[in-house]
Amino acid sequence: MPDLHHAHGHHSHGGQSHGHSHAPAHLDRAFAIGVALNGGFVIAEVVFGLAANSMALLSDAAHNLGDVLALLLAWGAAWLGRQPPSARRTYGWGRSSVLASLTNAMVLLISVGAIALEAIHRLLAPEPVAEVTVMAVAATGILINGGSALLFLRGREGDLNIRAQFVHLTADAAVSAGVVIAALATRATGWQWLDPAAGLVIAIVIAMGTWGLLRDSIDLAMDAVPGDIARTDVHDFLAALPGVIEVHDLHIWGLSTTEIALTAHLVCDDADGSERRLHQLNDELRHRFGIGHATLQIENDMDAALCRLRPHDVV
Repeated sequence: MPDLHHAHGHHSHGGQSHGHSHAPAHLDRAFAIGVALNGGFVIAEVVFGLAANSMALLSDAAHNLGDVLALLLAWGAAWLGRQPPSARRTYGWGRSSVLASLTNAMVLLISVGAIALEAIHRLLAPEPVAEVTVMAVAATGILINGGSALLFLRGREGDLNIRAQFVHLTADAAVSAGVVIAALATRATGWQWLDPAAGLVIAIVIAMGTWGLLRDSIDLAMDAVPGDIARTDVHDFLAALPGVIEVHDLHIWGLSTTEIALTAHLVCDDADGSERRLHQLNDELRHRFGIGHATLQIENDMDAALCRLRPHDVV
């Protein structure tokens, strides 16, 4: 069987960064500002939430604390992802971004449970709330979370971790707006149950927003085909190449939250000629599908007959 032939891509595709292009260093400032602003705001929400006896503010504080932890995890993963590979870690530390996004989702889901339980308890026994204080703090949250989200606007398309921060911070701004509306309604109607009801709505919003992140993170951790790539399209593209008579052992997975890899065996009627076209083929994979790290093995009929990875049920 011929030796493995490699073709690696390190260029951009459709606004996404593929190859060894992790979260850029210029986002370090965005992470630092985001952590500082949101960390300070969490402290303010806890202090004023306790003073105002507001479940909505305390719920939002728990949510924001989860986002601060997520920012720190994503920042650390982005830094690790820029470190070069070593003899032991031949892919570098890019996989840390997958661990960060998975941990982020789990922390947020834990906070959802705590918020929901306390909100239900307050719904059963509503208590007076200082509406003006709640409105002032929540309005500040709209500015802080909205401004922090804008810091990650540019990098959200090419990295699951960056997209998670943008989505969470944007959702936080929307949740803070909801808290303001709930406080206004409570002040106008005197219905104290509106505040814990807002806290319960916040928990539902967090759960809905976290589900997609959790699903994508688990898919990455389990080496699933990235959601924006159709495996059948890649298979059909490879199978339609001149000289290719069969494709087997095709695998597509995310090396990190920014980098997509592929391995495949191509059975060709002209193995030598196919080997000479490998670099051109890798460019096509990068531009068509955003796959920047491809490893292809060329086989002839005799090689394929002996290949133990040929059956579809063999990994």
